[in-house]
Amino acid sequence: MQFASTRVVTSSVDRLVGFYETLLETKPNRPSPDFAEFRWGNVAFAISSAGLVERFNAGAAVPGENRSAIIEFQVDDVDAVHTRLAVGVEVAMAPATMPWGNRSMLLRDPDGNVVNIFARPKAS
Repeated sequence: MQFASTRVVTSSVDRLVGFYETLLETKPNRPSPDFAEFRWGNVAFAISSAGLVERFNAGAAVPGENRSAIIEFQVDDVDAVHTRLAVGVEVAMAPATMPWGNRSMLLRDPDGNVVNIFARPKAS
C-alpha cells in the first residue's frame, strides 16, 4: 500500500484553492471547477466541492467540520512563511520551537482546517 493523497471537501473550492495557492506558492491542476489537486511526485493534496462528494459519495464528508486532522507542510523557514502570510490568515499558534526541535506554526484555512507549517531542525 502507498499513501496517495489527502482531500479536503469544501463549499467553496475557489476560496480554498486561493488560500492554498498563496500558502504553497504554486497552482494546482484543475480538471473541473469542482476539483483541484496540488501534486508532489506521487503524493497529492486535493480539494473538492461538497457537491462532487454528494454526487458520488453522499454523506461521506461534510465541509468545514474537521476537528481531528491537521494538514502538515514541511518548509525550510517557518518564520519566512509567517511573515509572508501575516495579513489575512488566521494564525492559531505563532511560530514556536517544539520540544522535539521542529519549528512550527498553526494556521486555519478558510474552512477552519488546522494547517501545521513546520521545519525540521538544521543538521549541525
